Amino acid sequence: MARIERVIRSVIRKGQLTVIDAAGRRRLFRGQLPGPEITVRLHGRRLPLRLLFNPSLALGEAYMDGNLVLEHGSLRDLLDLLTEDLPTIESRPIQKLNAALGRRRIRRNHRQQAQANAEHHYDLSGALYDLFLDADRQYSCGYFRTGNETLEEAQMAKKRHVAAKLMLEPGSTVLDIGSGWGGLALNLAKDEGAQVTGITLSVEQLEHARSRAKSSGLSGQVRFDLLDFRDIRETYDRIVSVGMFEHVGNADYPAFFDTVARSLRADGIALIHSIGRMEPPGGSDPWISKYIFPGGYIPALSEVLAAVEKSGLWVTDIEILRVHYADTLRQWHDRFQARREEAVALYDERFCRMWEFYLAACEMLFRNGPLMVFQLQLSHRKDAVPLTRDYIAEYEDAPETPRKAAAGQPS
Repeated sequence: MARIERVIRSVIRKGQLTVIDAAGRRRLFRGQLPGPEITVRLHGRRLPLRLLFNPSLALGEAYMDGNLVLEHGSLRDLLDLLTEDLPTIESRPIQKLNAALGRRRIRRNHRQQAQANAEHHYDLSGALYDLFLDADRQYSCGYFRTGNETLEEAQMAKKRHVAAKLMLEPGSTVLDIGSGWGGLALNLAKDEGAQVTGITLSVEQLEHARSRAKSSGLSGQVRFDLLDFRDIRETYDRIVSVGMFEHVGNADYPAFFDTVARSLRADGIALIHSIGRMEPPGGSDPWISKYIFPGGYIPALSEVLAAVEKSGLWVTDIEILRVHYADTLRQWHDRFQARREEAVALYDERFCRMWEFYLAACEMLFRNGPLMVFQLQLSHRKDAVPLTRDYIAEYEDAPETPRKAAAGQPS
């Protein structure tokens, strides 16, 4: 326990944390800045050692299994305290070794593995996602132009921001790689007059998206297929991918961008929206990989751009969204907590503890840690988009969809 005490003291910068060990001994750790007051009780004499050598995996599992109990304060506040000074934790020799081993791993998600990874997370009950997502089931970073948006407003703003960068014309053909429950594809069809093909590896998402297209009368404009990105054979005016690239794996980045280059027409525009890291390439979080997103990998921009360069595509714009995902996750977390009893009825208490740890931990990795979101705009031609970003704000600030209005179509 003495070694872990030294680590805790080195990372607590604000508030205070009281730890009660399995023998009932209390230890108090105070930061120098004001902050929340948390008390946790640890069950199991070996838990401190596990926390020392693999803190992320051990902390998540201890909370899931009830071996770490919050006696005062919230899980979110506990994770906020513990991630306030992540560089100190990551600079420890054991963490450097774990990171080095993680960087050596080449993550390749072949077709069958990619399918299994998608099923693990996205084929959970749709009723679970309805507990905390917006009505459109946008399961990616919202866009907070002012910081005061509701979740619904932020997700609508995200879709509009994406549409602005795609510069769609009525009748444009669009490929949506990782189309989820269909919300973005349906918006692009309805609001922009586009012809959209969405592909996913989740059967649950596919069925829901097809049902939505039929009920909204857009089946003639939107098609959804169960398809791996490597099997795309057609060409499109526009390609968009929101929240899917994190599942590709760094070994397949060249294949991904070669597919984009091959499938994008000469004057086309592509937009890739993905979680990234603001630091050099690293390993995957062991708890997230084991329980939430098997096969997932968060790239550094250096890895992504190296693969883009080999594809021959122009990078026409890069935008970094910093705390937008932290604010999105905060709203997801609060919504999940408000309907937690329904989640227990769907699954069980352990699952709910896993899910709330997932949402709170990810928020803190975006708020206090190295994670961000990037939007990468690509084209074959350097002049495929305007030379300044003015067109993006002009589109977003227009009272109606400007491209449809210009074409004389009803908005």
